[in-house]
Amino acid sequence: MQFPSKKPKAVTDLKAELYSQPLQFYGQPPLENISLSEFESFAVDRLKLLKTVENLGVSYVKLSDDYKKKLDNEIKTQNFPHGAGEQTEKRRKDHISHFILRLAYCQTEDLRRWFIQQEVDLFKYRFKELECGEKLKFLHKNNLQYNTISAEEKDNLREKLATSSYTASGVKVEEQDFYKVPFQDALDLVRTRKVYLEEGYVYIPHNEIVTIVLNDFRTRLSKALALTARSLPAVHSDERLQPLLTHLSHSYLGQDYSVQKNVGKISLEQIDSLAGKSFPLCMRQLHQTLRDQHHLRHGGRMQYGLFLKGIGLSLEQALQFWRMEFIRGKVDADKFDKAYAYSIRHMFGKEGKRADYTPYSCMKVILSNPPSQGDYHGCPFRHSDPELLKQKLQSYKVSPSGVSQILELVKGMHYQLACQKYFELTHNVEDTAFSLSHPNQYFTESQKVLGGGKDVKRETDTLQRPQENSAARGLTREPAGDESQHLAEITKNLETDFQDA
Repeated sequence: MQFPSKKPKAVTDLKAELYSQPLQFYGQPPLENISLSEFESFAVDRLKLLKTVENLGVSYVKLSDDYKKKLDNEIKTQNFPHGAGEQTEKRRKDHISHFILRLAYCQTEDLRRWFIQQEVDLFKYRFKELECGEKLKFLHKNNLQYNTISAEEKDNLREKLATSSYTASGVKVEEQDFYKVPFQDALDLVRTRKVYLEEGYVYIPHNEIVTIVLNDFRTRLSKALALTARSLPAVHSDERLQPLLTHLSHSYLGQDYSVQKNVGKISLEQIDSLAGKSFPLCMRQLHQTLRDQHHLRHGGRMQYGLFLKGIGLSLEQALQFWRMEFIRGKVDADKFDKAYAYSIRHMFGKEGKRADYTPYSCMKVILSNPPSQGDYHGCPFRHSDPELLKQKLQSYKVSPSGVSQILELVKGMHYQLACQKYFELTHNVEDTAFSLSHPNQYFTESQKVLGGGKDVKRETDTLQRPQENSAARGLTREPAGDESQHLAEITKNLETDFQDA
């Protein structure tokens, strides 16, 4: 697959031009050939980095010492460029991985919005870390011509500039340049009253020029994603890349919950108790609906059934559980065996292609098969009306301040972080030591907290494969239907070119 360029250049020329600078606007697409295995590995590493950016942005004050320390460590861990010096290969990885995720995350408005926010935060951190000379070189290279005010104008405004928040911190007016820009280009600074505003213009000291650079970066990236979305039909026509890109946008980067080492470790009598104390809100909602209505539609049965499978319910237990509940409703035993038993055996890999279906991750729940009228699957933080979500949280005894914190995260579209906050509030822990990304992970961590860090007898054993297996794979795969296959099978021995339209 190729992304044509109007003026192709030799790869060596491209590297010399793009990778000589520590930062870029990603305006020029990659032109070289890479294998699909490298394609996947670059994308997964950048996705891990962006997930860290999101988590840190909510857990810490952005650009605080702790924020910068943890983000810098993640950048080094994922082998992306950091600091000064020759880092051509790392910059190449940064460049290519950005364009891969641009393909994966241009597909919907929610994906684009998330991708833009994390890329902007990452760009801001990197720009702020540049030396003053490197910042000027970057501005010049990207034709960012911001007009500095004259010495005469600066002298006339000296007192007003000196009392603005940034200059009041010890920076002398005469020691730096000030840029005069339309106020709409620096709304964040205007909103927080951190710059001097006069007649529709703001006066920004050089050390805060990052604000309008970020606006430019955000605008360019937003337009680029819209253009990339138009080229998706051509990209999706390549059956090798389409599953890979779809998987990236729904990817789960944590432990694998498909291996049932804990089969039979919970009993049917324990489910009601576990639902009230250790189920995430999505599964608690499905369990309550099933108990009240004695029925769930297909989407709910798949989401909840695979979750129960992941926490240790055996096939025999699952058949007994669903049959007993459905018979209490309008389904008799004969109809259940004919219409529903097959699908339960199917999710356990005993029918059809005998695929061992994996419990849904948070990303799959959030982005796949949104619930319609009469459905109860999906993510309550993503798919519920805010007022209904508020009522549900209040009914589960979440404090008013806790409800406000969760709704604020939901408003910012941080759905997994909202669920993690729900975990903290319902388990009376101030700061979780994990990044929540899977309903079964929620259950496991809940049982650890309730059991004092130890495994709870019968209720749970470890749900995780050995660390080395996950580390070797790097990314856990989820079947997205009968036609899905392990990503490694899709990419094995395949190579491709790629280039942006």
